[in-house]
Amino acid sequence: MSAFKILEYVAWGISLVLGLWMFIDMVKTNRAYSEEFLTSSKEGEIRDALVIDPPHQGGHL
Repeated sequence: MSAFKILEYVAWGISLVLGLWMFIDMVKTNRAYSEEFLTSSKEGEIRDALVIDPPHQGGHL
């Protein structure tokens, strides 16, 4: 058996372990939090406090 074949098996083993870990974490997260909480977000909100220099936004002189 060549070194590359051994590395291939090691890589597949690591992939399997990571896949199982992500699946178990997904199940634990779904049990711990509601679907409404997991799908809520604050995307698209404009926060005026983050605007540092309003007159220079958008290329205005």
